[in-house]
Amino acid sequence: MRNERTLRIMTAEGSLRGSVEEGIFVFKGIPYAAPPTGDLRWKAPKPAPSWQGDKEATAWGPASWQSQEFCQAVGGGDPGIIDEDCLYLNVWTPDVAPATPLPVMVWIHGGGYTVGSGGLSPYLGAPLAQRGAVIVTINYRLGQLGFFAHPALDAEYTDGEVVNNFALLDQIAALQWVQRNIRAFGGNPKNVTLMGESSGGRSVLSLYASPLAQGLFHKGIVQSAYGVPDVSRTEALKKGQALACHFDLPDASAEQLRALPAESFWSLDSSLSIGPVAIYGDRVLPLPMLNVFATARQQRLPLMIGSNSDEASVLAYFGVDASQVIADIRKKHPLALKLIKLLYPDVWEDSELGRQVARDMTFTTMGYVVAQAQHRVGIPGWRYYFDYISENSRDLYCHGTWHGNEIPYVLNTLAQLEPIEEGRSFTHGDVEFSRRVSEYWLNFARDVTAFSHQINGETDWPAWHPWSDITMRFGRYGLATVALEKRFMRRRMQIFRLLMKAFVHLK
Repeated sequence: MRNERTLRIMTAEGSLRGSVEEGIFVFKGIPYAAPPTGDLRWKAPKPAPSWQGDKEATAWGPASWQSQEFCQAVGGGDPGIIDEDCLYLNVWTPDVAPATPLPVMVWIHGGGYTVGSGGLSPYLGAPLAQRGAVIVTINYRLGQLGFFAHPALDAEYTDGEVVNNFALLDQIAALQWVQRNIRAFGGNPKNVTLMGESSGGRSVLSLYASPLAQGLFHKGIVQSAYGVPDVSRTEALKKGQALACHFDLPDASAEQLRALPAESFWSLDSSLSIGPVAIYGDRVLPLPMLNVFATARQQRLPLMIGSNSDEASVLAYFGVDASQVIADIRKKHPLALKLIKLLYPDVWEDSELGRQVARDMTFTTMGYVVAQAQHRVGIPGWRYYFDYISENSRDLYCHGTWHGNEIPYVLNTLAQLEPIEEGRSFTHGDVEFSRRVSEYWLNFARDVTAFSHQINGETDWPAWHPWSDITMRFGRYGLATVALEKRFMRRRMQIFRLLMKAFVHLK
């Protein structure tokens, strides 16, 4: 079969014709739900209509409405065609008829719930598929199309049935598609790993907290999820009414809201948007995700979680100044600042202290909180810290690994990326480190169950327990190393876990 340039696959919805790229079968732009347009805007995704004959699956499906320029600046490339009709996914598989069904890895892209696409170069699935996994990437509704509340829309539901998290419902619909169809691509529907970075990582955690996602996946990988609290439905309704007033619709009906052009949303002021978090209080996410993990009420499934050494690199995109972070704490919480300074005895400047506090309180502590929650329910969790920098770019990243820079290493996609600048191409050492790191992601997907005690690799990685408090270090001060560390940032994590709710928020 591998010598064929095209391949037909029969799914529950109809026949697909994909292509062969780099010895891997690739199916792009597969509709996993009906277009969420017209009367279906701001509704739960409906089943994709079936079709007759072969549907070409050789081109990316549209991504949700967004700023293409902003996506190129922060999201890893050009998202391609953008449209409200955006519920498409992509599949890479090495073998549609393997002797044993292959592990499935479903990637949810990041981008603050405002930009991104499953077809961006850092996410392409061929490298991991070549090593024995079926890879799925998805598009889903973004911005106000993905998260929205308004009284006129709420009136369409009976009590207790209101939904506002349409993006999360899209992700659930994609997982349902995987359960229906992934066997036809050689995948094992009983071994599905859900993974994502940034808002994609937040999505994984939200689906661990959602009663509607139960039974659709079996473990999760969370990269650089942030500890910003979810928005309440009360606040979301206020934002929805403010948005309607912006369009001169103070008494908007559902029909009037659905008639607004999709392209009018992405350029709105951030005060009229929900992101980069979900809405709690609807049927999809009844409780805030952070509360669910703080009280250990998440799905009882294995989970790997971690973050990078310079997550504060993302602050500028949210308009947050690192020095101002410390100035605000000094003004509002002077005693807390004294305590925080004790945790960073070698940091003197407000700008550097702000970067490290923002990194640890917003990102690093999330891994600690989630690892604790996993331990409390008796299901294994693993915590990592990524601190590797490409050999030709170490002078550019003086604070560590930027937010998102781990993606091409863990997904093994370095060869698919352009260098950040001329003369700064990825080296043999970078590629080798990527192979080493991505092997842990693959081994987690292949082998880990609720009864696992470790992830196998060049250094076996034991599950997290409070008495050992082991974190895997992928890189150290930019250099290539894979090593276990006990009690990593332990004192900071213990204190910041208590301070997160009071200090972590967006202005």
